[in-house]
Order: sequence, then C-alpha cells, then structure tokens
Amino acid sequence: MFPLHVPPDDALRKELEHLDDLTAALLSRRGIASREEADAFLNPSYDQHLHDPLLMTDMPKAARRLADAILAKEKIIIWSDYDCDGIPGGVLFHDFLKKVGANFANHIPHRHDDGYGVSASGIEKLAREGAQLFVTIDSGITDIEAVLRARELGVDVIITDHHLPKEVLPEAYAVINPNARADESYPFRGLCGAGVAWKLACATLAIEPVLRERVPVGWEKWLLDMVGLATIADMVPLVGENRVLARYGLLVMRKSPRIGLAHLCRVTRVNQRTITEDDVGFMLAPRVNAASRMGDAFDAFRLLTTVSEDEAAILAKKLDAANRKRKAEAGSITRAVHTRLGERTQLPSVIALGDPSWRPALLGLVANTIADEFERPVFLWGREGNNTIKGSMRSAGKVHGLELMEAAGDTFDQFGGHAAAGGFAVAAHALFDLEERLVTAYERIANKEDDTDVLLTRADAVVVAEEIAPAFLTRIETLAPFGIENPKPVFLLRDAVVRSVTRFGKSGEHLKIEIEGRRTPLSAVAFFAKGALSRDAEKIAAPYKAHLIGHLERDTFSRGQPVRIRLLALKSA
Repeated sequence: MFPLHVPPDDALRKELEHLDDLTAALLSRRGIASREEADAFLNPSYDQHLHDPLLMTDMPKAARRLADAILAKEKIIIWSDYDCDGIPGGVLFHDFLKKVGANFANHIPHRHDDGYGVSASGIEKLAREGAQLFVTIDSGITDIEAVLRARELGVDVIITDHHLPKEVLPEAYAVINPNARADESYPFRGLCGAGVAWKLACATLAIEPVLRERVPVGWEKWLLDMVGLATIADMVPLVGENRVLARYGLLVMRKSPRIGLAHLCRVTRVNQRTITEDDVGFMLAPRVNAASRMGDAFDAFRLLTTVSEDEAAILAKKLDAANRKRKAEAGSITRAVHTRLGERTQLPSVIALGDPSWRPALLGLVANTIADEFERPVFLWGREGNNTIKGSMRSAGKVHGLELMEAAGDTFDQFGGHAAAGGFAVAAHALFDLEERLVTAYERIANKEDDTDVLLTRADAVVVAEEIAPAFLTRIETLAPFGIENPKPVFLLRDAVVRSVTRFGKSGEHLKIEIEGRRTPLSAVAFFAKGALSRDAEKIAAPYKAHLIGHLERDTFSRGQPVRIRLLALKSA
C-alpha cells in the first residue's frame, strides 16, 4: 500500500487551529510553523511580503551606476541568457530601459554557436561598437575571464544572476546574486535570474528621483508578467518572495497588454484570462525555450517585446513550429536510443549513450523518457557548435543522480543538478568508456542506498470518490501556484471500482481509467504512461478494485471542466 505523510503534531495543529485539517497538514509539510507564516503563505502580499531590493549586497552601488549611465546616455548592453529565465529577464529590462529613455541594446548569445554565459570575444566586439556598461541577466557569475577582459577595456559590468559561482567571484563593478555571496544579508536567496534583474530595476527607480519622475509609481508591477513567467519556468522554489512574484506574475499575465504574450497564448490554446502555472510550465515556457534550442533566442525576445500584431502573430507561430520540430527531433533521438538498446542482450545498471549529431539541448526530454521506461539512470550526450560534449542526466528509482555524477571522479569537466535531473560536460578522456565509468560509480554507491525509493510519492491524504469535486479542488488551490518546495498535493483513493481501462493517443501512449462515482464516473489520466505505472495498469481489468494515487486537476478540455485525477501510481486492491 502507498505510504501516507504523518499529520502535524499537537502543538502545530493548535497553532493552525483556524484552518481545516487538510490545509493545516499541507502547510506543515511546507515548513509552516506559525499562524503568521500560514497567513503569509495563503495570502501573499506585494506590499507586505517583498523585501527592499537595496538590502542586497552591491545593489545600491549597482543601482547608482545604472542610473548614472541612463542619465548620461551611456551605451548600455543587456546581456541575458537564452532560456525562459534569461529571455523574460532581458524583456523586462528592455521595457524598463525604454521607459526611462536609456541608450541601450539587448544581446543574447546563440546557444549552439556561442554557448552559455558571457564571452570575452562578445565583450570585445560590443565594446568596439561603443558599449560602456554591461548588465548581465541570469548569467555572468562564473565568467571570470570575460569580466576581467571588460575591465581591461575600461567597461563596467554589473552582474545579476542566481547561479552558483566558482571559487571566487568575477571582478565586476557590482555582483548582485543573493544565492551566491557569502556576505549576503538579503532575507531571501531563491530568486530566479529575472527576479534579480527586476529588483535592480526597482532599486534604480528608488535611488534616482529623476528616473522615478519618468515612470508612474507602480508601473514596475506590469513587468511582473515576465518575472512570473521566469520564476515558474526556471523551477526555483515557489516559497517566500518567489511565491509572491509567481502569484502576482500570473495575475499580471492574465491582464497583460503584451501583444506577444496574447498571441503565444492563442497558438497554444491557453486562456490568457485564467492562465495557471501549468499553462506556463507545459505550454508557454517550452515554446520560449524552443527558440534557442531549435534556432535563435531572439525570436522569443522579439515576440515578447514587439508592438506589432502582425509580427507577434508570425513569431508566435514560428515558436510553436519550433516546439513541434523539437518534439519531432527528440522523438527521432528516442527511436535511435531504443534501436541501440534493442541490440543489447542485457541492459547495464546505468545507460549512457551519445552521438555527435544529437543536439544537447534536446537530450533532457529524451533522457527523461528512457529513464522512466527502463527505470534506471540515463546519460545522453551530443556535441555543441563549439565542439564541447554536453548532455543531460535523468535518474529513476533509488539512485541520486547528482551523487552518481560526484562518484564518477574525473569523468566530467562540469556537472550539476539534483536527485532526478542534471546536466554535464564529458571530459575528453572519458567519453569512450563513459557508461563503464558510471556503472562502476553506481556499484560504489548502491550499497549506501536503503530500500526507500528516493523518488517515492507519499500521499498527503486519503479521499473518497464523492469528495473529488470542484469545491474540494478550489480549497486545495488556495496553496497555488504549485512548484518546487510547494508541490501539488497528492491524494490516495482506496478501493476504487474501475469501470474501464483504455489507452489513447496516436500510439496509445496515454492512459485513462474510469472509476465509479456517486453520481457520475470519475476519470483518472496519465499522459505518456511508462514504467511501473504502465505495467500495473495492464494488470487491472474492470470491474476490479484498485488503489489510485495522484493529483487533482480540472479537465479543461471537457464540458463543465470536471475534476479528474492526474494519475501517478496504482495497484490492484
């Protein structure tokens, strides 16, 4: 049987006595320990729960330098990353600098040709073209050589980032990164790159009265559509300030006059007026990311900054087509992996495969599919345009992916991630025996694992079919938006009477189960059902009973938008 979370202790339950049992239990599992914290979590406030950006280390210095550059009409270059954190960050800074009348240009490196981060060659080129100040967004914290080159050329660099640094910080004019600095006293460290950039814009308005006069008080809230998009897409913890930014970001997105956002919603069939974190994570962000994965990130930037209906329509369709191409190429790579695995008589404990023709930007999706299907860690690599060998890791079962990479010694030049996912660059000497090295590392750490699956799902509560209704889901949604460190609640439905088990999709990749309810049947669905879930579904035949575990959600494609179960696991009763 599936395990359940333990309820909050008596002292905490008394502290949260103004809440119902389920809400109190869910909050306790999110680290809430007082009534004040509970109220702040359930009712995040823009005015009360956002911190003064000038509290960040180097922020007053950076804001002053940026304000002076704006007033003096210095040439400012906004250098942002090419993903759905850097692009929205670049967009919001574009809007801010345009509003205050700055002399500026946006620069986004090409993922395949230039690679990640700030390059010395890029700094030199833009400096020759008159750049006097660089502001990085979602990048720069590890680019020590490039920042040093800017200093040699007499060009100041303000770094805004949220990634972890190397052993030392770059010698920039200012380094704003609450997640990286040992001398940081800012109350919240989990902002995404666009969140840090927005804080710099707010601080610049606060520090310079002339600029504040140019911008109506409160106008900066309209930039929260991009902050919310990035905060949700970049999967930073949705707690603290991020919860406020994500909540208000969604509110602004629903009302945003941004033409490109409206057209992006249109091509993805997302209702902008009711946009949710799932719409951002599964529909909008993949298309923004597809711009750099399949072509040029500037297509996404132009979409989100254009004031032309015609251009927005063209670019939104272009990103949608790029996303379809991304899926098709990922499918082709998946088939190639299946072919190579099918030629083996036995699968190793870790799968590691690669091909110089595979785009590294597509391999996370493929690795995730293979790891789910074969229930073991998967490492897939390809070659970037600059000839570096990079790839993605996805783990499944009992193995912590980051620990596995750490145990592999000098196999990787770079790597990072967490238990279930990560990225890496393979050392040249380790490429041809990569799988053997990882299998050896797996054997070295396997004995340290206990019998508990590190990815095991625990249910938050037991429900009966009659409870699964719109009013119940509305109560759960008081904890939204959901994401990292605020996961969607998981529910266990015991002894459900299964009426039917069907497959749907072009190749039957999706699963649907109809369950008897009090008045109308209740549906449970699993998209791209693989691994244990797929095998367990094959064992269940109507009208048998089963235990189901999953999230609750609205079926937005059915009339009346009934509540259904998004299935995570099931077992015969």
